[in-house]
Amino acid sequence: MHLLNADLHSHSTVSDGTLAPEALARRAHGAGVELWALTDHDEVGGLPRAREAALDLGLDFLTGVEVSVSFAGETVHIVGLGFDADDEALRAGLAATRGGRTERARLMAESLAAAGIRGAFEGALRYVGNPELVSRTHFARFLVETGVCEDTHAVFRRYLTPGNPGYVPHRWAGLGDAVRWITAAGGIAVIAHPARYRFTPTEEYALFSEFVAHGGRGVEVITGSHTTAEQLRYADTALEFDLLASRGSDFHSPDESRTALGALPDLPGRLTPVWQALAGHVQRR
Repeated sequence: MHLLNADLHSHSTVSDGTLAPEALARRAHGAGVELWALTDHDEVGGLPRAREAALDLGLDFLTGVEVSVSFAGETVHIVGLGFDADDEALRAGLAATRGGRTERARLMAESLAAAGIRGAFEGALRYVGNPELVSRTHFARFLVETGVCEDTHAVFRRYLTPGNPGYVPHRWAGLGDAVRWITAAGGIAVIAHPARYRFTPTEEYALFSEFVAHGGRGVEVITGSHTTAEQLRYADTALEFDLLASRGSDFHSPDESRTALGALPDLPGRLTPVWQALAGHVQRR
């Protein structure tokens, strides 16, 4: 059964993507996406450009953001969809979450230097579109550029992850804070790519339970990093916790992303798509 070709998770140069918001809109439209959201990390600054480009193309648009959250010692990402991007509390919370990234980046560079990789901070900055949002992905691109690893996937296997050179933990927003910012701004909070987190079954159950208790309403079932087995697993989780199901490629770059914009499989028919609850929030030409 064909469902709407919605792609509700993607990144531009305003965070750690390689395409400008306008170019990302054109790529999504050209790939057959019918409903698109830009979800830059902890930042809504690219949304006006993305919206204008999308509507000029006749591409339906939802506001989006991906908020970094600390939970049980892991960094968890919460996608917000369909919110008021001018909401003051949301903007203040995102600004606070972005704080500290530059100092963290300097510590990451020091750790890489201790492993024999010098100049990483300056190298990472060459890939940064938004100085407030230097991230591990920018470091990964530098390590590929200098030949340390063949691609960014290899970087994250060898560096920048817990137990490896270059990893520096950061204290992000609280789960309840992120969900409340999104919902108070009129949007829906969604747990992004849940299979990526290294939780025990007990910890994962606690994540979903607390998320729902705070007002979270959705989970990404279909996403670029999920295997078929993981898609089925989180379809069951969506039903267990009475969550809406979301679909997004987590697209960052034509050269790096596992899944292209518009190329995801459909959601399982037994689930309720998140866009059904956001029909009144979709922006159209």
